Amino acid sequence: MNPKNPCWHRFVPLAVVFFTTFLFSCKKEDAVVPPISTAVISDTGSAAKLSVSLATSSTGTQTYLASPVITLNNVSNITINGKAIVGGNAIAICLNNCHDIQITNCKLYNSTNVGINLYNCYNITVMGNYFTNVSTGVYVDHASKGGIVVNSNQFLNMKGPSPRGQFIQFNNVNGANNQINSNKCENILGQSNPEDAISLYQSYGTATSPITVCGNQIRGGGPSASGGGIMLGDCGGAYQKADGNTLVNPGQYGIAISGGSLNAITNNLVYGVSQSFTNIGLYVASFSGALISSPTVSGNRIKFYNSSGAINGGWFASALVIPGGWNTNNWNANIDASILPAVLITKH
Repeated sequence: MNPKNPCWHRFVPLAVVFFTTFLFSCKKEDAVVPPISTAVISDTGSAAKLSVSLATSSTGTQTYLASPVITLNNVSNITINGKAIVGGNAIAICLNNCHDIQITNCKLYNSTNVGINLYNCYNITVMGNYFTNVSTGVYVDHASKGGIVVNSNQFLNMKGPSPRGQFIQFNNVNGANNQINSNKCENILGQSNPEDAISLYQSYGTATSPITVCGNQIRGGGPSASGGGIMLGDCGGAYQKADGNTLVNPGQYGIAISGGSLNAITNNLVYGVSQSFTNIGLYVASFSGALISSPTVSGNRIKFYNSSGAINGGWFASALVIPGGWNTNNWNANIDASILPAVLITKH
């Protein structure tokens, strides 16, 4: 994997109507280098055997089979199901140059590294898994052929530290049928160290198949002064759509477009109480250094309090043409924390 250097940007205060100081960053994170030489399981053929197990454990209604960490290279057409993997200091499941693999109903936890790391893969489905106490849940790096589906998983307490700390991050993920949908995600303040909850960095969908970040439920963020909820267009990208997500207290910001073209934020609910690190519910500005063109921001309902206790719903940079649909948003919506259920994470 080719490591990437983080590109951090700090910004001077902006005074725009009642909006407060912005402190944003282009946070493309360093690529995660898989420890292939230390992996317990390392297969290079398409008929990889994944039956290695140590013991069984049952938590609630889900039964897992204990497994060492899994690293696969050039493998296809298999399913990894029902594993419980304590990562330690390793990536729990690491796939390199793999395709047509399903990772389902696994528990990936207690690692200073990433839960699932995909490099140069395509047609990978990550569904129904539970991630807790890992640096980042799912990190997808340089996937150019599409078909990366991260749907219906649960995430609890991402540990970071920066530049890690996402539930899910796409880095240079391009093509059709790339999805981050219907995940349940929670960071408990004091038990986690998150950055952006979901981050799309220099990633490109297509006109007919945008990268979708849809129907996710996200609660908790901070105290990072740069991290927040859903980041589209980080340092560029195109055809990305965040639609129908629900966010409560997601961090410094709720949802943002910081670069790229034809990216859209539509029909989301964002609520945030005043905390020492909170700033704004939704923004569109090229703080990542990448130009923004033809953004859409429509139908969103926001109620977000900044660190001074003022409502700070939405803002776009004055250099931009008004984003499409801007006047259809409600920046002081009648919503509160009850837009998410009291119990969000049900897997153990």
